Amino acid sequence: MSNPQTQASQQEEPATDRLARAVRAAETALIEYEIAVESFRVEVENFSRLHHQRLGPVYRRLDELDALIAEEVAARTGDPKDLEAAREARAALLPMPGLEDLLGDWVQSDGLSPEALAMLTDQPVRAPERVRPSEEARRRYRELVRRAHPDLTTDPAERERREAFVVRVNQAYARGDVAALAALAEEWEAGPAREPDFLSEAEELYARLEWLAERRDWLTRQVAELEESAVGSMLKLAADDPDGLLDEIADQLQAQVVAKEARFAELRGGDTEPGGHTPTPPPTERA
Repeated sequence: MSNPQTQASQQEEPATDRLARAVRAAETALIEYEIAVESFRVEVENFSRLHHQRLGPVYRRLDELDALIAEEVAARTGDPKDLEAAREARAALLPMPGLEDLLGDWVQSDGLSPEALAMLTDQPVRAPERVRPSEEARRRYRELVRRAHPDLTTDPAERERREAFVVRVNQAYARGDVAALAALAEEWEAGPAREPDFLSEAEELYARLEWLAERRDWLTRQVAELEESAVGSMLKLAADDPDGLLDEIADQLQAQVVAKEARFAELRGGDTEPGGHTPTPPPTERA
């Protein structure tokens, strides 16, 4: 006949097993959530970079046309308000120190980059990379993170190894580098064969659940910040085709450029350069 202490232990064991299963389920759910958050972060960063790379010259051209139109109007009217508006529009185009750092490689402190000029003159340029990594890259990324995620171990040394490895996986995924992800998968297969180890003591399991909940809340805040950003808001409008959204914005901006060039040509009496672009008048003409 078992004593009361043995009976209590037998009753506690199933509850601990259930708690362990709950922890494993929470860990799996958290990893899936982290994969989704990282994928969204990559898309936001890529869209932002490509938006500046591809459309930056067009924004610059629109600002230049605004300044030219304002200067032409001011020259015609002589109105102090028009003159002030022209000065402000031109001042907004003046180069600033460190402009490359602020606006990327499509504009330099002494003017537009060669690639930007090529875009504006319909010359062939290097096509921008995709906003979203390919489906093959996404598949390999998810498989690697599921297997190598640091939360699947409690051993400090193994966790450190996994964290360093996942950083490399994230970098390859951000580049959409399928070959690098395949090489990383082979590297992981050849590495130390360690099975995920889970805590078994009830007190530690409860602590683990608390940590997982805190991590989930932190990720939720990261998602909210990404979604509330300007680029994140744009991506939400075309979640299924971010590359198509970039094309749509480019078409809209180009239509604005055509309209403003036509307006300036009208003000100048139809005086335009070959290719449809209007010459920038020397500063002495607006003195």
